[in-house]
Formats: sequence, structure tokens, C-alpha cells
Amino acid sequence: MLSREDNELLTRVGPGAAMGATMRRYWTPALLARELPEPDGAPVRVRLLGEDLIAFRDTRGRVGLLDEYCPHRRASLFFGRNEECGLRCVYHGWKYDVDGRCVDMMNEPEEHQFTDKIRITSYPTVERGGLVWAYLGPAELAPPLPNFAWTAMPATHVNVSKVIQESNWLQGLEGGIDTSHAPILHRLLTTESTRPGFKPTNPFVRGKAPRLVVDLTDYGYQYAGIRPLDETSLHIRTYHFILPFHQIRPSQNERGLRLVAGHIWVPIDDDTTMVYNWEYSTGEALTDEDRLERRLGNGPLEVDQTTFRGKRNRANDYLIDRRVQKTESFTGIDGINTQDRAIQESMGPIVDRSHEHLGPADKAVIQARRLLLDAVKSVASGGTPRGLEPTYYALRAAEGVVPRDADWRALLTPEMAQTEILQTV
Repeated sequence: MLSREDNELLTRVGPGAAMGATMRRYWTPALLARELPEPDGAPVRVRLLGEDLIAFRDTRGRVGLLDEYCPHRRASLFFGRNEECGLRCVYHGWKYDVDGRCVDMMNEPEEHQFTDKIRITSYPTVERGGLVWAYLGPAELAPPLPNFAWTAMPATHVNVSKVIQESNWLQGLEGGIDTSHAPILHRLLTTESTRPGFKPTNPFVRGKAPRLVVDLTDYGYQYAGIRPLDETSLHIRTYHFILPFHQIRPSQNERGLRLVAGHIWVPIDDDTTMVYNWEYSTGEALTDEDRLERRLGNGPLEVDQTTFRGKRNRANDYLIDRRVQKTESFTGIDGINTQDRAIQESMGPIVDRSHEHLGPADKAVIQARRLLLDAVKSVASGGTPRGLEPTYYALRAAEGVVPRDADWRALLTPEMAQTEILQTV
């Protein structure tokens, strides 16, 4: 369980909130780069950590991220004209560049303009891995750029999508780092089923309930679910948690291509989350069919690409099919990540964790909460939270069946040899 006070501390992310201040110390995904496809194109609304912002790509291709509301009379810059290296408010013609400087005032005579006295809140941005990342914290404390391994992959080998989740960010994160639910919630009941999920023959499902091993590091932790298969072999699936909201996991798509994948649970505000989904292949290129993400329920066939809301959602009970639940899949809901969103949203906007009853299978969740609380306390005291140094750049995740006496870390995650494990719990 988590006390109500600590639950409030971890879930509130707006300006002035302790977790909000902590989140602002990290580079945060703001939108997909493809939402701003061309210079001087239409601006895009962005709500991030409880702030209403506007993103635009200027004439030179630079991305600006500004307060949505013009500091003159507070009109929305969503209706602004994106022209000649700036976004101009259509109410009185005040214009702002990507750095937030006011560069023109159409409603004031030239001799009366006071552009040098006006600035609009702006945040630095960088494009990596098909995302526009923003830094909302103190400029002098900006961390190294977010160069995850997947952000360095060629566009032919990586796919990124996003979808809104109607719950607090922490519910999404905790679901993503909870390995014990996966072969239960996402299991198929028959080997003949063609629906998304794990078939009964999959070692992930055949194995017994997992024993969890968590290796604490300076970025968060690596952890593994270790499932006995028989007297000689184990099924092991590894993950990484990188503070404050990143997960890396192994994956496999519809045609059996092995991938490295993950999610980023970015708070829109306290009650809503934008879930970024990424996956990449280290071998052959991804196909157009791969990018539909049929198995996960994150792609353009299942998610409206203008609102980024899932077509299976709370309003229609995720189109649950009770016949399918009896005969084919554990949930009767199609889409592995759709199943995740359905269950996490069912907890309410912010779950009351003081009523929980946790066990050993929740070790990774418990450790994540401890690390997040430590990060909040560190920032509040003027310190540096974990996860800011570039030690996570090369991380990957894997799964496999290994002999019981094998060194699974060396076999499955050899890059961890370059990472200092601070403690194993």
C-alpha cells in the first residue's frame, strides 16, 4: 500500500506540485514530430504536465513550444498565423519567435512598440526518434539529451505511436512494470485463436508464477521475471525502468519479428496520460503492416489520429465480447495495450493506493514507488534525481529460455556489464 499523502505526492504533476517539479527536470515527449510536418504549418495544441501550450514549426524548421495564451489579452495562439519565423496572434498581431521573444506588435505604432519588454513562456525542444521532446525545468539544470537506443535507429526500423489514457500517469507506469499480470490479462485460451495475446504454448504462459529480481541502478532499475518451466530450464523476461516514466521490454510482432519495445507515460494532467509507444527491429526493416500495431491496439486502425483517443474506450466498454471471453481470450477485449488501458482506467482517474494489498509479485512496483519518492525528495532539497545521466543510452531488453544454472544477465542483457548495479533486491 501507499499512504494517501505519498499517493498525492506521486500523482500530482501540475506547476507547483512536488512531482511536477521533479518531472520538469527530465526531457519529456511533447508530441509526435509528424504532427508538425512542414515549416509554417498549422500550430498544434499540447497539454503537458497541466500546462496548455502551443507547438509550431517555424520557417527554418525549428520547433517552438509556447504558452498557449498571448500575454497581451490572453487570446489562444492556436488560431495564430505561423509566418516568417514566428507565430502571430490574430487578435492584435503580436508575434513571437520559437524562443518566446515578442518581435512585432501590429496594433502599436512603431515608435510605441515595447517588444523588448514582452516574452511569452517558451520551452526548449529537440527532435529525437520521431518525437519532439521538451524541457520544462530550470535552464541551468537541463540534463543530457534523451538519446535512447531506439531514438538512434533508422526510420525504416522504428515505429512510434501515441494514445490517450484516461487515468493518472502512475497507473500506466505501474501496469507497464508489472510482469506478473502479462500472461494472465493477455493470455489466449486456445492455440487456434488468431486474436492478439499469448497462446497457452508460449513459455511466458506455461511457466509458473514468477520470482522477481530487481537490479537497482543510477537510472532506475533492470528487473527480471523468472519462471520455472521444468527441472532444468527457466523462462526469463527482462525489463528496464528509467525514471521517471520510461519502460523498455522485449516484444514480438504479428509475423514473429523480435523487437525491443517500450512505453513512455507522459502526464497530460493529473487525470489524463499520453502513452507513447515505440518499437524497433535490430534486423530487417519494419513493413507498413508492422506499423499498424494490430496486436497492441495502438495503431491507426484502432486510434483516431486526430484526437489520439482509442476507438475501443470506456464509453463503449472497449467493445468487450463476452463470447470471446468465454472461448478465446481471457478478457474478451482485442488489443494487448487496449486491455491494459481498460483495466488501468477501470481503477478511476487516480487510484487510492492506501487500500491495496501488495505481495512479492509487486516488488518492481514497490521499488518504482520508492525511487520516485526519493526523486521527489531529492529535487525538493536541491539535489539531483536519478535518471539524468546518459547511462541508459544503450539499454535493451530480452527474454528467453535458459538452463537453471546459467548466468541469465550475461546471456540476455550483456549491455548491463557496463552498468553499475547498486543493489539487487
